[in-house]
Amino acid sequence: MTFVVSDGAVRSLARPDQPRQPVLRLSDRHAIEYAELWRSQPAVRTCTQFLARNIAQLGIHVFRRNDDTDRERLTDHPLSLLLRKPNGWTTRYRFMNALVLDFAIFDRAYLLKTQTGEGLGLVRIPPPMVTPKGDNWLTPDRFELAGTNGKREISADQMLYFRGYDVHGDLGTSPIESLRQILAEEYAGTRMREQVLNNGARIAGYIQRPAGAKWSDPARERFRKEWQSQYTGDGPQAGGTPILEDGMTFEGAAMTATDLQYLEVRKLSREEVAAAYFIPPPMVGMLDKATFSNIQEQHKMLYQDTLGPWLTMLAEDIELQLVPDLAAPNDPVYIEFNLREKLTGSFEERAAQMQTAVGAPWMTVNEARALDNRPPIEGGDELVRPLNVTANGDQKPMPAETVPDDEDADEPAVDEGGEQ
Repeated sequence: MTFVVSDGAVRSLARPDQPRQPVLRLSDRHAIEYAELWRSQPAVRTCTQFLARNIAQLGIHVFRRNDDTDRERLTDHPLSLLLRKPNGWTTRYRFMNALVLDFAIFDRAYLLKTQTGEGLGLVRIPPPMVTPKGDNWLTPDRFELAGTNGKREISADQMLYFRGYDVHGDLGTSPIESLRQILAEEYAGTRMREQVLNNGARIAGYIQRPAGAKWSDPARERFRKEWQSQYTGDGPQAGGTPILEDGMTFEGAAMTATDLQYLEVRKLSREEVAAAYFIPPPMVGMLDKATFSNIQEQHKMLYQDTLGPWLTMLAEDIELQLVPDLAAPNDPVYIEFNLREKLTGSFEERAAQMQTAVGAPWMTVNEARALDNRPPIEGGDELVRPLNVTANGDQKPMPAETVPDDEDADEPAVDEGGEQ
């Protein structure tokens, strides 16, 4: 098969779009940056932080694939060392946490390759500081970094570039854009409730008198002072039952959280944000329909359906852009997030599965004692084999019990006449 169109010809078809300003307009008079939205919107922060914390918790392992059934873990490979310590001031957890948050908020993230005294390092660059440049609409040729002290251009091979999907290019489209309507409605509703609470009359009710009841000015003033001194603020009878005069009635006039639909709006906002990030609602505190069984199943699904695509995307982008810098050509090195500890269930379930798989005890006495932080004991490094378990090819199996030589010992005696 012959490729008749070069990549250069494809690049010349269009020019790359410039990244849109990461601002979400919530109303005609109010626009908010994505970063400020993350700081101020509880639902957005909860869902994005949920993704970042659960991914950052996972270890990243480096392997070399020798063949289809054999792979070798590389613990001292430069890539493994770099992912374990990306730079001298950031831990692996904080580094991955920031990377996932950038991608979740902006749908793109940037890591700058730097040279340190220990070798190659990685530094996170906030997305608002970076502008892709160049005529290549398939992927940027270079990046412009803008800071308070000026601008600087970086070639594309010096940057790890993570990006999502965009109709017109590869700059990504933040999930926050799809939440524009729901967040605008929440903003408008929050502003309305704030205005009601700030500007509304501070009354829990009012006192009504019959239309024909007579009330002199001194009597009205006396009643007002007594009411305010006894039943308002820190009065001695605040919260008690007042005694009214002359056919008076008390009419409640307070607006409750139910009247303002405060809880409903909060729940709707969190559900919509969770749906935008494909997170099961119980995972972010929506426990209305949660039970023990479905929570347990959703925990198992979390790293398969919710975080599985994230882990694949991160691993493949790191392999594409970082492995060529640290591995020999054609060296089958790849990375993998360590999901074993998250998907193997409880200790009891894992122990039962392991014993069923090997068909014999699989842990020594000292290994078991180490799990409980106990010191080893002499002779505790040998696996204990039950008497009824043998392995294939065992040259010295346990002998079976022998039948007594006197086979007639247990038979009943018979006399000479043939009778017992």
